[in-house]
Amino acid sequence: MTTTIDTTPDLSPVSDGRALRDAYSCFPSGVVAVCCEQPDGDSTTLIGMAASSFTTVSLDPPLVSVCVQNTSTTWPRIRTAPAIGVSVFAGDQIELCKQLAGSSEHRFDGITPLSTDRGAVFVPDAAAHLSCTIHNEIQAGDHTVVLLEIESLRADPDVEPLVFHASTFRALEARKDPTRK
Repeated sequence: MTTTIDTTPDLSPVSDGRALRDAYSCFPSGVVAVCCEQPDGDSTTLIGMAASSFTTVSLDPPLVSVCVQNTSTTWPRIRTAPAIGVSVFAGDQIELCKQLAGSSEHRFDGITPLSTDRGAVFVPDAAAHLSCTIHNEIQAGDHTVVLLEIESLRADPDVEPLVFHASTFRALEARKDPTRK
């Protein structure tokens, strides 16, 4: 007698929005602030947003990417800046991340950001700061994939990053690789 084992995965149709969101949430992502200054008469206005779809792309040229919803009202203002600051949130900056993802008029309340002469703006105490320019923008469905070229940076690998996974913020756990000496 032959036993048949069903090895077909239980897949949902991609049209099931909840299943698609659940699948996307299985992949952990770093969380960043994308910010700049915009001249406003005799002063400047701070513009920024949080993004959880950040990834490294290339070493040569040095590229990273963020994905921005096409409905964003913040991105069109940031994309015209001569320099864009990307701050990789530290693990203890959950509330700050939520603030930058919230109402645009209150995103910088209580924050004393860092900035460059070219207008890149950074969140203080972040794990890394990347001063970037737009390398390319690629339309991709309901989002735009923005490739940013890094011009200068500061990074502290000892600072734990903020991680977004399964629709919540998480911390990393270092695990010893038994094969490494």
